[in-house]
Amino acid sequence: MKFAYTIIYVPDVAASLAFFENAFGFSPRFLHESGMYGELETGATTLAFAAHAMGEMNFPAGHLAAHETSKPLGMEVAFVTDDVRFAHAQALHAGAVELAPPVEKPWGQIVSYLRCPDGSLVELCTP
Repeated sequence: MKFAYTIIYVPDVAASLAFFENAFGFSPRFLHESGMYGELETGATTLAFAAHAMGEMNFPAGHLAAHETSKPLGMEVAFVTDDVRFAHAQALHAGAVELAPPVEKPWGQIVSYLRCPDGSLVELCTP
C-alpha cells in the first residue's frame, strides 16, 4: 500500500489549481481537457482536484461540498514551511480566509489555518 493522492472535490478545478499556485506556489502538473480533474506538483503525494460533477458520478448517494458549509470540513491539507507568517499573508492576499492566525504552539511549532475559496481547509506549519 502506498499513499498516492489527496483529491479535493471543488466547484471549479482550474480556479483551485490557480489559487493553490498563487497562494502556496505549487505549479499545476495536469488539467484534464474536460476541466473536471487536475493535479499540482506537490512531491511524492499528489494533491488533486475533481469537479463536484465527478463526485456526483462517484458517489450516487451524494457528498458534502466544502464551499457550501459555514464551517470547514473535519479534514485538512497541511503544508510545511519555514516562514508560516509570510505564507499565511500570501494566501490571504490570494483570496484565502483566515481561520486562525499564525501562533507558536507550546511545543515551539508555528501553525495557522486558512480556508480556501473552494472551501478546503489548509494548515500552514513549521517543520
